Amino acid sequence: MGIYSEVILPRLCDLSMRNERLRAYRERVIGAAEGRVLEIGSGSGLNLPFYSPMVREILALEPDPNLLAMARRAPPVDAPLNFIEASAERIPLDDSSVDTVVTTWTLCTIPEAAEALTEMRRVLRPQGKLLFVEHGLSPDRGVRWWQDTLTPIWRRISGGCHLNRPIQSMIEKAGFGIERIETGYMRGPKPMTFMYEGSARPR
Repeated sequence: MGIYSEVILPRLCDLSMRNERLRAYRERVIGAAEGRVLEIGSGSGLNLPFYSPMVREILALEPDPNLLAMARRAPPVDAPLNFIEASAERIPLDDSSVDTVVTTWTLCTIPEAAEALTEMRRVLRPQGKLLFVEHGLSPDRGVRWWQDTLTPIWRRISGGCHLNRPIQSMIEKAGFGIERIETGYMRGPKPMTFMYEGSARPR
């Protein structure tokens, strides 16, 4: 699941995800997690400081062993923290076993994102929630043209990142009902900075 970039937000470079412009997104999305939490594509652990006392356990799923090694060296958090080296398309957890799933700038790079979202729904409890902030397909025709044009090349140089994934419809097609969503451009090149932030529950 790869690497982030400051400009594009998927993970082209883990250091760039320390960009302070992303802090408010992290505070809102991560801060809303509660109970037993599964974080998809946890990377080097940049989200860990934003979890609230409402979280009783964090399961940090990441397929890249190098990023996991970095995360293990991160400062300790209050909740019990367990690292899982696995892909989001094959989550090694029981059905209905987590209260919250968190995904931050990750759906753009997962090779089989639809399959991963189905897995997220499977492991969520019936009253659980999916919290997300992602970049993806713009509603503006001119921007979409650039996203479609750039994505084949961009994928090859940015760890598999897709600029043009329709995040909301992907989540809904996986069996979630959108509970809250906010969209809009973050500062930066428009093909790379149209944001989707919100929450959803299993239908």
